Amino acid sequence: MDAVTADNLRKSFGSVKAVDDVSIRISEGEIYGFLGPNGAGKTTTIRMLTGVLIPDSGTVSIFGTDVHKDPLAAKMKMSVIPENGTVYSDLTAFQNVLLTAKFYGMEKKEREERAVDILKRLGLLERKDTLVRSFSKGMRQRVSIAAAIVHSPRLLILDEPTTGLDVQSRRLVIDTIRHMNSEGSTILLTTHNIEEANALCSNISVINKGKIVATESPEKLKKNFDTSGYVEVSFDRPVGEDIFSSPGLIRAESWGDKWRLFSDDPDFAVRYLLSVAEREKLKIVSIATSNPTLEEAFVRLTGEA
Repeated sequence: MDAVTADNLRKSFGSVKAVDDVSIRISEGEIYGFLGPNGAGKTTTIRMLTGVLIPDSGTVSIFGTDVHKDPLAAKMKMSVIPENGTVYSDLTAFQNVLLTAKFYGMEKKEREERAVDILKRLGLLERKDTLVRSFSKGMRQRVSIAAAIVHSPRLLILDEPTTGLDVQSRRLVIDTIRHMNSEGSTILLTTHNIEEANALCSNISVINKGKIVATESPEKLKKNFDTSGYVEVSFDRPVGEDIFSSPGLIRAESWGDKWRLFSDDPDFAVRYLLSVAEREKLKIVSIATSNPTLEEAFVRLTGEA
């Protein structure tokens, strides 16, 4: 049985088609990525999948339960973590998790044991009796995730779960996603972090202007655009984009203290860089070639600059 089945979803706001004939299949047990630029229709789609919005047309079922005909039964099979989290500031971390567990009908002993285990996993056990109002954004997001997974949901939907988090919080969140998946939860992850999707997801759908433009595994998506790799170079002094100009280059992109030159022909790009270095009297500090990336596939699919 599929964890999520969405067929021909459409949603308009006035004259604007936010979602236009979107269909999604998510197999039970997978981590599924949902990518797209701002305004592409990701959030509207997620709201229809979770029953927050009623589609103009189309159907959604969660493990075979129709979200709009039997919303309570469908919602009992999932947990949703929005980008800004959902925690009560006037409760402690422990109280937040216990409250959610109680909503899902867990017995007192079970919910206390589970809450302690999850807070420990998320690095919050020592702060479990502290009011959430004093927590940083990263800590609040971890509390939100702890509350969402306390009942081991069959489907966990995360909307941009690591946006704006510090490195430690981001790692703990990613480790928790992997752990929940290993325990049997199906994961639907929306993210702007393309490499995060590449590392976590077995399948990815890319939405653009309200339509699904691709659904593949990360590797297959990259192979669809295997004509373009890049050469990364660092010089001994800063240079501007104006020094890179050749019909054989797709584009040049600043990347920290380095430049990435995208080309259909890596051999040409390397030889061209050597000529640029000689012409501009630059010393090459480092140079490396790379295979096509998921980011490049995303750019091609969405036309994002």
